[in-house]
Amino acid sequence: MGIVRIEDALRLAREADLDLVEVAAMARPPVARLMDYGKFKYESAQKDRNSRRNQTNTVIKEMKLRPKIDNHDYETKKGHVVRFLKAGDKVKITIMFRGREQSRPELGFNLLKRLADDVEEFGFVEASPKQDGRNMLMVLGPHRKKSEAKADVDAERDAKAAARTSDAEAEQAERREMAAASAAAPKKKKKKGPADNMDPDIDL
Repeated sequence: MGIVRIEDALRLAREADLDLVEVAAMARPPVARLMDYGKFKYESAQKDRNSRRNQTNTVIKEMKLRPKIDNHDYETKKGHVVRFLKAGDKVKITIMFRGREQSRPELGFNLLKRLADDVEEFGFVEASPKQDGRNMLMVLGPHRKKSEAKADVDAERDAKAAARTSDAEAEQAERREMAAASAAAPKKKKKKGPADNMDPDIDL
């Protein structure tokens, strides 16, 4: 509209049934727009909500092991690491040394190398093993991005929900067919026995 007086801008806003909104107060002269401010706030809130829903936060999970961990516990811990990596999360592996175990850091190094080799299908070594006081640390990174893993999880959840809905509908349809068949079937007459021909007034 160009440069107009405030009174004229307000009159234009009233005639168009819109709001006069200042968008650049520091400009000379200040800049204002004619808009539906309520609609603008609603659309902005929707955009913010969608962006928050789609954003992915990098999460670092932690798994602690002992140098002399038994095979069963190792397999359990490895399963957790695989689950974290498949979900797109980083995993910090901590080997905790106690007492004289600190004099044998190769135990921790070999254990970390074994774990990295076992999960290489799902992740890679992002930070090589290093000693940190009584602990030895290693960071594993996922091959897949968090957003990709989340999309797969959402797709799998939707597929399961669709399958459950389909099964429920099929079960209901089968019940309706059975009920219809039962209603259409002729009823069998009850055969009369000897007692049915007796006089009801006769005491037996």
